[in-house]
Amino acid sequence: MRSLRRILAVLFKELTQLRRDRMTFGMVIMIPLIQLILFGYAINTNVRDIPVAVVDQSQTGLSRVLIQMVEATRVVKVVEHHTNVQDAEEAIRSARVRAAFILPDDLDNRIVRSPSAGFGTPPSTDEETSRPVAQWIVDGSDTLIASAIKSLRSMPLSELFREPPNRNTATFEVALFYNPEQRTAVNIVPGLVGVILTMTMIMFTSAAIVRERERGNMEMLINTPIRSLELMIGKIIPYVFIGLVQLGIILGLGHILFGVPLSGNMLDLLGGTLLFIGASLSLGLVLSTIATSQLQAMQMTVFVLLPSILLSGFMFPYEGMPIIAQYIAEALPATHFMRMIRGFVLRDATFLDLYRDVVWLAGFFFLGMIVAAFRFKKRLD
Repeated sequence: MRSLRRILAVLFKELTQLRRDRMTFGMVIMIPLIQLILFGYAINTNVRDIPVAVVDQSQTGLSRVLIQMVEATRVVKVVEHHTNVQDAEEAIRSARVRAAFILPDDLDNRIVRSPSAGFGTPPSTDEETSRPVAQWIVDGSDTLIASAIKSLRSMPLSELFREPPNRNTATFEVALFYNPEQRTAVNIVPGLVGVILTMTMIMFTSAAIVRERERGNMEMLINTPIRSLELMIGKIIPYVFIGLVQLGIILGLGHILFGVPLSGNMLDLLGGTLLFIGASLSLGLVLSTIATSQLQAMQMTVFVLLPSILLSGFMFPYEGMPIIAQYIAEALPATHFMRMIRGFVLRDATFLDLYRDVVWLAGFFFLGMIVAAFRFKKRLD
């Protein structure tokens, strides 16, 4: 009986402490709630509205009808128009679009028609009937995106054009760039750099200021002439080298073990990684100025890490998410770094191609450092 009372006393103490610790109590509620919303609402493997570019070399009413038919499938969404294939390939490399729809100048001759369809006389040779109507150029580094567009390869045109039964080829030709074999490792390994750096950089620095308080070192820092911004910079520099070591391990072993290509300029890759490491570290420092214990710092790290993994495009295509989820994803450093590292490593993209993500990460880093320095006060309370 006495043992039961002691157990109940400890139980009552823990419940009271949990009730007073609003941060922990909030995480108990918010973490499962956010996961439920993300997996049930935001995460969608059925990709729709993939941004694509169109190169219409035919410039006929027939080509415009064909573009409308493709858009009507809701698999793709035309966001850019170009006059030549080179510009469309540049748009894919810079991640503005994920594919390009190329309509040749002899589109009319390639479509097999009947006289009653109102578009002329069907060609009679097997060579003409075996040619694809048009071509897709696809960023194959994302296997889900590539599979979604490949589903259009045999899209029937019978709704507008009566095709004879002797057509012996697909409606569209699909060319996969950057990952023609559709190997999952090519997409996963560069993205894994973003996930690992997000987890380790934020986790290390989120407890930086709290750890000083818990170890009793804050008194010494208060008595030194160091400024808040100087302390923040000194805190993050060691972890920058740790992040670069992790980058080398993941990409180096990924190249050796899984054959992941390293196509881009290493200086661009290094610069983009440094920006992302800085942005993640500054976010961790901001969390460290909010948390009152290392446990709270760890909880807030998990709170940031889950959306970074699920919404950044690492596991699920960014284009398959609802608009609201995309807005949330744009606020996360991991989303911008996923585009950058896959562009640098797989598509030979440059800083200029991905300047929007570069500017965003740089702005996030400087803003995070300023907020962390402003929030940190050299006092024990």
